[in-house]
Amino acid sequence: MSLLILLVPIWVLSFTSIDASLMSPVPSISDPVLPIDKEPSSQISSDMAAHPPGVPEVTVVHHQDLNNRILIALIVASSLLGAILLFLACFWIYRRQNMKNSHSESQQKLDASKRLSLGPIVDKFNYLKMAGKKGSVAVIEYQSLVAATKNFQEDNILGEGGFGRVYKARFSDNFTAAVKCLQGGSEDVEREFENEVDCFSKIQHQNIVSLLGYCIHGKMRFLAYEMMHSGSLESQLHGLSQGSALTWHLRMKVALDVARGLEYLHERCNPPLIHRDIKSSNILLDSNFNAKLSDFGLAVTGGMQNRNRKLSGTLGYVAPEYLLDGILTEKSDVYAFGVVLLELLMGRKPVEKLSPSHCQSIVTWAMPQLTDRSKLPTIVDPVIRDAMDLKHLYQVAAVAVLCVQPEPSYRPLITDVLHSFIPLVPTELGGSLKVAHPLLPARTEPLSGH
Repeated sequence: MSLLILLVPIWVLSFTSIDASLMSPVPSISDPVLPIDKEPSSQISSDMAAHPPGVPEVTVVHHQDLNNRILIALIVASSLLGAILLFLACFWIYRRQNMKNSHSESQQKLDASKRLSLGPIVDKFNYLKMAGKKGSVAVIEYQSLVAATKNFQEDNILGEGGFGRVYKARFSDNFTAAVKCLQGGSEDVEREFENEVDCFSKIQHQNIVSLLGYCIHGKMRFLAYEMMHSGSLESQLHGLSQGSALTWHLRMKVALDVARGLEYLHERCNPPLIHRDIKSSNILLDSNFNAKLSDFGLAVTGGMQNRNRKLSGTLGYVAPEYLLDGILTEKSDVYAFGVVLLELLMGRKPVEKLSPSHCQSIVTWAMPQLTDRSKLPTIVDPVIRDAMDLKHLYQVAAVAVLCVQPEPSYRPLITDVLHSFIPLVPTELGGSLKVAHPLLPARTEPLSGH
């Protein structure tokens, strides 16, 4: 439209100049002098009388010719103006349609990304007998959960948390999910349930567990997640296998996946999200040991409003400034990530009981030795001690030391942590490290899902 505004004055001025040129008298002396035949002197005298010397000859233009010229000029200009207006209208319609298509495609991509890694789960949504929607999370009928868990039999229990149990739910022969049952009806349970549903209706990432649906039945609340067949990082490191399935490269892959999930929460969500409960039991692994963050019941948005918030979290992972002063920031998640990193390196629990009245933190125990290159290899988990590059070990230890610094400002951003791990993970596992014989994840039998 700005082009049209510029063209209108030009068009008006052009017609003004045309009209002026047509209406003004034209002196004959400006015309070229043509040779004429000699006439008798009487004729010349009569001509001189008709046209006295010094008076210019005026060319008369008939009104009909003038009107025709103006009419032609108006038609040409109107046609040109109409063509310009038609072009602008078509361009506007095309632009609007293109924007609409672009929005539709982006929405389709977003919807597709929200089904990322679900595989056959999406195809089974009809089997779940959804009764409604809340955000992008399905509502599942209670009777469907009862049938899928065989009336919540103990044989289907995958794990147990502070507010309830997690069950294996088989909706068909090739479709299973992990169903968390929250019991009690307390304000804390209700708050965690609402927070979980609200968060998962807004976020979706390849390194964050997908929430398939929820159910409300009386005072009971149910959350159905995608099944993670290799269980939690905690069960892999501290369970019966004692970390034997996790090679050095797989542990670096887990650290990279967790960093990617946190980077999404801290840097790409608007507003940013603080998980507030990063720990090995909330890091779940699929059959290929892809790590995903779970349990967003305590997640909060970043900002100054988190100062002096009610203390929540797990002992051993809680950052000092949050524990002592109630100050919560994204750097609190970075501290918890550092503790998980120490678990991956040493295979030890975040807090170990030395006596009935005395416990020791892995951070307190490891810090003096992490900066000593002569002692560092001796405290590494025996499972990976002989299968790693010492140079890479020193780099990971340096990152861990920075992440668990008591002063939040000394800790790195999760984006910097993410970029530091990419060169340590083989390309086949999602990094940029080229190795001759990469240790790919082995297929495992399904373990606990949550």
